[in-house]
Amino acid sequence: MRATATLRSSLPSTIRSILSPISAGSSGSTTIYGWLTSVRVHKKVTFVQVSDGSGTAQAVFKHGNEDSERPTLPLSIGASVRLTGRLSASRGSGQVSELLVENAEILGTCDPEEYPIQKKELSASYLRHNAHLRFRTTSSAALTRMRDGLMRDWHDWFEENEFTHIHTPILTASDCEGGGEIFTLRDSSLIPTSSSSDSSTPTLSSTPSGSSPSTSLSSSSSSIPSSPSPSPSSLTLSSSTIPPEPFFPHPVNLTVSSQLHLEAPTHSLSRTYTLSPCFRAEPSVTSRHLCEFYMLEAEMAFVSTLDTLLDVVESGIRGVLDRLLNDKGTRAIRMRQDLKLDSLEMLQDTIRQPFGRMTYTDAVGMLKERHEQEPFKSTPEWGIGLSTEQEKWLAGHARKPIFVTHFPASIKPFYMLPSDAQSKGRTAGQSEDGQPLSPGPTVAAFDLLIPGIGELIGGSLREYRLEQLMQSIERAGLNKEEYQWYLDLRRYGSVPHGGWGMGFDRWIMWVCGVGNVREVVPFPRWKGHCQY
Repeated sequence: MRATATLRSSLPSTIRSILSPISAGSSGSTTIYGWLTSVRVHKKVTFVQVSDGSGTAQAVFKHGNEDSERPTLPLSIGASVRLTGRLSASRGSGQVSELLVENAEILGTCDPEEYPIQKKELSASYLRHNAHLRFRTTSSAALTRMRDGLMRDWHDWFEENEFTHIHTPILTASDCEGGGEIFTLRDSSLIPTSSSSDSSTPTLSSTPSGSSPSTSLSSSSSSIPSSPSPSPSSLTLSSSTIPPEPFFPHPVNLTVSSQLHLEAPTHSLSRTYTLSPCFRAEPSVTSRHLCEFYMLEAEMAFVSTLDTLLDVVESGIRGVLDRLLNDKGTRAIRMRQDLKLDSLEMLQDTIRQPFGRMTYTDAVGMLKERHEQEPFKSTPEWGIGLSTEQEKWLAGHARKPIFVTHFPASIKPFYMLPSDAQSKGRTAGQSEDGQPLSPGPTVAAFDLLIPGIGELIGGSLREYRLEQLMQSIERAGLNKEEYQWYLDLRRYGSVPHGGWGMGFDRWIMWVCGVGNVREVVPFPRWKGHCQY
């Protein structure tokens, strides 16, 4: 982690810094800025809780003291304030110090009759539909801070392991996964409309992967805001005279993964990663799925075995959790207090024992045995993807994170390396004489399953051989011309390499012990919901 200089500016001190052991011993005048989260009026004194995001302080208004500010101001929950006074040792429990107010100013009033965030206990559904205000609750603020801290932890881990952070594109002409649903950009000037206004602003439509964008249906909930149209004086010919040209000469999608683009710099920088938004027209309305989410993805050159890739993933998770749990107890304590959840013991157990590893074929065998005794909703069969229910059972049965490896090639994307193409040594899923134990061909891929969550990370070794990759693209029914740039990576100095992608929002869910991914995303988007 890079050392940073101490901030010296005209910004006011945060509550956290004011209440630090060093500052709390000061006897001089202190000013606190923040929002009121609690107001308790008594006969001789009024107590208020003030929060600024960094921490919470108790401020005391003493009644009848001529030297003190009388609480005649509209002190209400949600109001923003500037309070000046002296720090004093608190007589009550719950805080070490409190501010004895000498001067107070209301910066922004808040009508207590209309303010939606009044009650201490509000349902997750209610807060979700007031997402612009839910940051003001203790739990949402805590989750936001945790998300920020865990992001920084991953950045630090990658830096220490000599990875280079890459900004990958959001607009792309490629479909990395080749399955599921994508959002496709369409030029609104080419769409018939009853409006007389001209606009060349692209709009979005939800398109099944592999289908033509022209057959998709536009959705107003996913439109990009229109930009100002050019003034009539700047136009030499009207749009009715010359047909408008498309903004892009070919279909363009919102990215579903940064993997393909991340492989390009990896063939020069060796180790790269990105934390970027991804978009999938995901029809599932579950506690794990969103149509806009963040993916933490990494690619590594000169990796020729799947075990090496698994070791890196496991090391990263252990390293980041170790930072959290050994951050002098500060974040862990706030996590326990603010979220009123206790997943710390579970996280401690995670870094105490090695993760489990088993092949997809063995996993299906275990699932079939269990299915005979207590049926799953869907029957486990070799050659079919694992359901969420089955993923959770496998991780729960292991009582720890578990890698499931070597999936059937038929259910995985075109870019994955066949299991039998790994360098040296016996491939998982093969006997000692090299004979396959699986009913069909497999690829050197893995999913990391987490108790209570299911799949958290997916990854694989990448097909690095030009001829074999071209054959995979053809078998997948993809247009080889659209992937020429990707094939160039194999034409010019290709190397064995691999990578993985983590659903960053699910990571926050798991670490913080939250049951729904919509609670850990500031403004969640899912099917039928794009409120802001």
